[in-house]
Amino acid sequence: MHTLCDHAPGSNCQFPHVPYVPPDRGSRAVDPVIVVGAGPVGLSLALALTRLGVPVVVLDETEGQEDTRPARTAVLRPDTAAFVGRLGCAATLESAGTRWSAWRTVRRRRLLERVAFTPPGAPDASGAAGPATAASPIHLPQHALTRALRAALAGEQLAEVATGSRLAGIEQDEQGVTAHTRGPDGTSWRGSYLVGCDGPRSTVRKLLDIRFPGRTAVERYAVAALRTELPWPGEALLHRSPARHGGGPVAEVSARPLAGGVWRLDWLLPPGRELVTPDALVARIRDSLAGWTADSAAESGDDGAGGQGRLVPPYELLDTGVHTVHHRLARTWRQGRAFLAGDAAHLLGALGTQGLDEGLRDAENLAWKLGLAWHHGASETLLDSYQAERRGAVAARLRAADSALPLLRDGGAVRWRTVLPGAARGRSTLLTDGHLGRGPLGAAPTYARTPLAPAAGLPGETAVDTVPGGPVADVVVTASDGSVVRLRERLGQGLLVVLVAPGTGVWDRRHWQSAGLMPRLTNAVGALPMRAEILVTEAYPGATAHTVLVVRPDGHLVTALSGVRPGGLSACADAVRGGAYGRETGKTTEARAAGETGGAGKGDGPGGAPRDGAGSTAEGATGGTSGDAAGASPVDPPGSAVLHSESD
Repeated sequence: MHTLCDHAPGSNCQFPHVPYVPPDRGSRAVDPVIVVGAGPVGLSLALALTRLGVPVVVLDETEGQEDTRPARTAVLRPDTAAFVGRLGCAATLESAGTRWSAWRTVRRRRLLERVAFTPPGAPDASGAAGPATAASPIHLPQHALTRALRAALAGEQLAEVATGSRLAGIEQDEQGVTAHTRGPDGTSWRGSYLVGCDGPRSTVRKLLDIRFPGRTAVERYAVAALRTELPWPGEALLHRSPARHGGGPVAEVSARPLAGGVWRLDWLLPPGRELVTPDALVARIRDSLAGWTADSAAESGDDGAGGQGRLVPPYELLDTGVHTVHHRLARTWRQGRAFLAGDAAHLLGALGTQGLDEGLRDAENLAWKLGLAWHHGASETLLDSYQAERRGAVAARLRAADSALPLLRDGGAVRWRTVLPGAARGRSTLLTDGHLGRGPLGAAPTYARTPLAPAAGLPGETAVDTVPGGPVADVVVTASDGSVVRLRERLGQGLLVVLVAPGTGVWDRRHWQSAGLMPRLTNAVGALPMRAEILVTEAYPGATAHTVLVVRPDGHLVTALSGVRPGGLSACADAVRGGAYGRETGKTTEARAAGETGGAGKGDGPGGAPRDGAGSTAEGATGGTSGDAAGASPVDPPGSAVLHSESD
């Protein structure tokens, strides 16, 4: 039986300005976390755990080689790109990935919408460097991402990757879990927890006897990766009902740029299992390229071919395939000490929704919770919150896609035009929201019903533009060492306590660290029962001066407080650790916080006195996807399309 010794360096995850005392050895695990599967989700989870000082074993049934498939790509939203970048893959994202300059939606020859993406760090309207007004995702080949994650993990002393290890059995007890592998070198591995990141045909899920209901073949796409020049360099395109130039009928085709002049093209196929032959795919490529060239030439007043008929620009075909989209959701994502993540837990992909994006969010959400559990032990509330938050968020995404599909496919256009004015623009919005990271189909999730929320009526709670449970804005912050970075760059290690202090940017940090609220805030944060870091920002959307934001390790807002409130900060830390059981249990918190002082004291600087007792924002007020958790309504109520059960 294999295990890793407990040799995590004590200083690996500590913030230098916050005193931290490691727990007694008797309260911490000694066995590694076992990660089954070495795709992007499994590797990112393993990396995130090692950065928290948690040893991991990755069971990889392959020989550790990733096939080069240019047509198999990943689209990473800003939050998941930042997560991968923190794991040591930022250079790969820049070299192998590309950011789109704009997104175009066209119907026949008419441009319906063009969304321009502002380059990160470009000056905003005020002339100061700021975040992009519409942040572009990063598009890169999935094999490049996987290789970068594998290389980063190879440099971690706390990680072991066992290639050629195919899972055969799982045994659990109160102290841990044992994984048995088969093959010539079959053996047993002892772990504290086990996470199945082993894809749609997950062995972990089947060994745990977890059902995987849903819908098969929701959509099918013919896919090609090719090197060519298109009339819109750097811009992604969704083209509905394109004009025919000799090829077969096409309802929808998208073209998304990759690095090095490469494009990924996706053609929506008609329902059924029609065979896509190589000749048919080449005909689609030539027809689409000729049509776009002709349309561009017509716009510029050129005939596009010198009177010799349609013109197909030169291209180099690199890879092809057929991509079938399934919608499935595992009934449960946790069973004892075993968890599911990524494609083992959910499948989605219609209307621009991104399964890998959701899988990386699974990894980021679970990593810090297992890190707390490994070092300190964990409550059932903390461990169960992974399913409550992430399964709820993915279920909401699937419901949104399944509700939109009948209006967009299968002749739904007639019903759409009958009941809704401006049908063309409405359809365009639904078709593009998933691609652009907007609305229920694409926005980063909000965990409005998380069981890790502090009690309702927390004294000094105030409203900002981010609702509790929502992803925080990626504002510029100053750390205790004087470095000026984006907030997302500091995620992943512990709580972030962000003080909104206008004017501090022009002060020497030696002065503002010892002035105003900072000494009280430093003392309050140092007394918290978990790691935390203090950051200072000039402004945060919707926040007044001296607002204190409490941010989880995965970038979701716990709450905002008016001024320094030690009891409120402690209540937030207890809730995040699973020590509080939701917003309905507030008596203890209120008693502990009674008599606290909040807001700015004398000489605290500009900004005026903060609002006392401003109250919390409504839990449901969010423009993103709400993650359902334990509450009045189930995450997938009877009758929802997610529950159309089929055999696994």
